[in-house]
Amino acid sequence: MSGRVKVLVVDDHEIVREGIRMVLATDPELEVVGVASSGEEAIEKVRELEPDVVLMDIGMPGLSGFEATRRIRESHPNTQVVALTVHDSEGYVFQMLQAGATGYVVKRAPAEDVIMAVKRAHQGEAVLHPSVAKLLIKDYLARVAKGEETSFDTLSDREREILKLIAEGLTNREIADKLYLSIKTVQAHRANLMRKLGMHDRTELVKYAIRKGIIGLDEA
Repeated sequence: MSGRVKVLVVDDHEIVREGIRMVLATDPELEVVGVASSGEEAIEKVRELEPDVVLMDIGMPGLSGFEATRRIRESHPNTQVVALTVHDSEGYVFQMLQAGATGYVVKRAPAEDVIMAVKRAHQGEAVLHPSVAKLLIKDYLARVAKGEETSFDTLSDREREILKLIAEGLTNREIADKLYLSIKTVQAHRANLMRKLGMHDRTELVKYAIRKGIIGLDEA
């Protein structure tokens, strides 16, 4: 690794930003080149400073960490993003990884884990906090056992469209009106996709749609 790794710290709480800055400053291979307090500011700072790695919070006012990550990865593909957040539920993890994050670290992790995550992300390695990795493995095994990994391929285009609308919270009547279908037709499609996916209620469908990138957390 030549030169120091340039890091941008993004968090809407000043005390957290400064705490992370102090942690990273203990390693001579890292350099905090800037901080940002929102997703919008993070995008501007990436454009201005071109950091190697962005440590990104998720829950911020305005533009979320999900969307900020997606835009940064699209405009600056050589800049890696590592989520540093209090959230370790599967919805947040899947959504952040789908947005293009290289890694996911929870804020309760030891300081040395955060430092290592930045270095490994800079080297292009995937970085997952142990609790997050365990969650992903458990989730994957559960979906394999249910046949979910292949069941999505069996859905028709119309069933996928209705799945998205159900996950977004639309009723059968609203879906029927939106797609110019009868309620009976919508009910039939809904029954078919639930059967194919082995699911029984909207909550399961929402989690599934988030995992598949069909909807975002903000839409659920």
